[in-house]
Amino acid sequence: MTIEIQNESGAVVDELRTQRLARFVMDRMRVHPLAELCVTLVDEATIAELNAKWMEKEGPTDVLAFPMDELRPGMVNEEPEEGVLGDLVLCPDVAAAQAKEAGHSTVDELDLLTTHGILHLLGYDHAEPEEHQEMFGLQARLLGEWLGHEADRLHSEQG
Repeated sequence: MTIEIQNESGAVVDELRTQRLARFVMDRMRVHPLAELCVTLVDEATIAELNAKWMEKEGPTDVLAFPMDELRPGMVNEEPEEGVLGDLVLCPDVAAAQAKEAGHSTVDELDLLTTHGILHLLGYDHAEPEEHQEMFGLQARLLGEWLGHEADRLHSEQG
């Protein structure tokens, strides 16, 4: 799995954590082990420009997902499709503001946005109530598993 992280935002972000999380989510979703993902962290002006150009929406947003090969989650006992998952663009400044409003850390918000974006790349959406319930339920489950996974990793490194 190739996961490239580019931080062009000027914000201090734990790129290795973002890379580990992306790999974790992609593994859990049974994405092909040779699939490619690029995550770019940008400032508010850049994401506002991308949001206007590609989504026809004004102002900065938190995450944009640009799927490439339209990969879908792999099924049990089925070989997943190889290809390029796509590009995620995250804005740490927007994430920080949202985190403050939600009462959690910027790291937690970036984890949520990374997971959310990967699910979009895999074809999940939340326009309809049923889709919203499915996507956000899956997102919550993946984030819960990720936190347990990270806690175990940190414990084993200390032990």
